[in-house]
Amino acid sequence: MEFYYKKGRNTQMKAGVNKSIHSVSELEEALSVPSPELVEEVSSWDDGLMVLGAGGKMGPTLCRMAANAFREAGKSHTVTAVSRFSNPKEKEKLEAAGVRTISADLMDRQAVEALPDCKNIVFAAGRKFGSTGAESLTWAMNAYLPGIVASRFTNSRMAVFSSGNVYPFLPPVTGGCTEETPPNPLGEYAQSVLGRERIFEYFSHTYDVPMTIVRLCYAVELRYGVLVDLAQTIHAGQPVDLTMGAVNVIWQRDANDYVLRSLSIADSPPTYFNLTGPETVSVRGVSQKLAQALGKDVEFVGEEATAALLVDASQCFRQFGYPKTSLAEMIERVADWVKRGGETHGKPTGFQTRDGKF
Repeated sequence: MEFYYKKGRNTQMKAGVNKSIHSVSELEEALSVPSPELVEEVSSWDDGLMVLGAGGKMGPTLCRMAANAFREAGKSHTVTAVSRFSNPKEKEKLEAAGVRTISADLMDRQAVEALPDCKNIVFAAGRKFGSTGAESLTWAMNAYLPGIVASRFTNSRMAVFSSGNVYPFLPPVTGGCTEETPPNPLGEYAQSVLGRERIFEYFSHTYDVPMTIVRLCYAVELRYGVLVDLAQTIHAGQPVDLTMGAVNVIWQRDANDYVLRSLSIADSPPTYFNLTGPETVSVRGVSQKLAQALGKDVEFVGEEATAALLVDASQCFRQFGYPKTSLAEMIERVADWVKRGGETHGKPTGFQTRDGKF
């Protein structure tokens, strides 16, 4: 199996330690377990947490993780999840987990103004897929909405979800873009994400709002993510396109844990940091490993391009330590889940996209 490695600990070789996950409820519970470091961090908080845009793929387990961390730390703080909640079952599950929910359209300025004050905010709202052909809506969601939110919560500290898509493509041997790499977004989605960052940065400067801006690339769990895309392709007997020859992945539990802990380093001007796993992963190599775990053959089409969308998260690891979940564990879990026909979100990541159109 061919992998490229970044500086730091080789976590991908931790094989044979996987515990299978057999249901969505079991998966969501596993994704919501806080690290001891997060529990220690929230023990010093003097207020709860509000997650804006909490109904997406990562928001529900992030909210549950925060609520679990408060409980383990002996804190009675409230976690508030704000979303339109187009899926009422998600709202019900959050409430059953002890999370307060507020149904609101964040594009409605009056609805945002009516939200309760909270000192700790995670901004997780945004739009990616369907951007092509609806560019104005994508810009409104990704660049106008941040202004509504940032102007409302000038007395809070904020962790803002962003994306590695703001960076240029680089050869895998470089280890990927660092926080010092100048943004060079390709396509209107990525441009609008940079717009999101700049709007939050403006309000951070103007009102001295502490912020972290988290450039994520890519979170994985059993229902979605790069590894799920590849596993489903292989399991269906379809060829894997190698043109985007390398990727980054991180287990969703680790990603959410880092996002919550990043509030401790929020600053004005904002603290930027990349969020992903420590490996630069060969698509060919990881596909071969997934095929082996699935008991399938794998076919490839295309050739690896000389550059790919890659980020270097060394700064994150220096601050918060390495992820708890290894690449080997992710491969084993995803293959087992796909092989058993486990439920997925049906939302491919589009990681192979090289023209910036989503």
